[in-house]
Amino acid sequence: MASDRLAQIRHYLYLNGMSGVHELARQVDASLATIRRDLQLLEEQGIVIRTRGCASLTASIDREVAFEARENHALEHKRAIADLAFCRIERGSKVFFDAGTTVLQLARRLRISPMPLTVFSNNIMVSEMLSGVEGVETILLGGRVRHTNRSLVGLLAEQALEKLWFDQVFLGASAVQPDATISTPDEEEARLNALMMKRTETCFLLVDSTKFARHSTYSVGFLDQVSCIFTDTDLDARQVQSLRDEGHDVVLAGHAEGKI
Repeated sequence: MASDRLAQIRHYLYLNGMSGVHELARQVDASLATIRRDLQLLEEQGIVIRTRGCASLTASIDREVAFEARENHALEHKRAIADLAFCRIERGSKVFFDAGTTVLQLARRLRISPMPLTVFSNNIMVSEMLSGVEGVETILLGGRVRHTNRSLVGLLAEQALEKLWFDQVFLGASAVQPDATISTPDEEEARLNALMMKRTETCFLLVDSTKFARHSTYSVGFLDQVSCIFTDTDLDARQVQSLRDEGHDVVLAGHAEGKI
């Protein structure tokens, strides 16, 4: 189908950058004439830029596809983690959902099974996801838009958080380092997430197993500030036991079934 072919072209350009029409034709098994028509259509839609027999994604679309790639990475695990975390949400409470992709799956889970709840977030996609959901009041922080994950960060967001208190905070992370540091690659996001952790007594960390034993540039906080760690069964059993021996509450989600 043409729509599948366009998606393949878009994904290939994301992975490989500027590519020639002959290369694209080989990759999607289409004629040169078909590829040229497809690229013309994608250019008219503002998705690609064509130059001398080559094409690349526009800057804005490149960021969008990058976010989609992160969102879809380990998606089955993220949904299973979100399903278990959903069971911890207290009806009628005031909660904060951060801009993590696993937390976004939690918002999707809440949309399916809504309950009386006030959800604060710095994630534009969370606010869109929960907009109009019966019983759920959504409050979006102000701030500077961080396009890579459609979040709001910066001084305005930090000032707003300093005046708020949450019954529960649901937090994602780019990395959980071997020294138990929770970290992220963006300085402003790190400051904001660190402040989130200080504005509640109950902070849940939602991270798939691929985030452990990794490093990222800016520290957010430490695992001993977290009430419960939600991850998946692919996390090494020795690491799970080590976390539990250190006193951490670790909940493991299986593939899609949502079993502990």
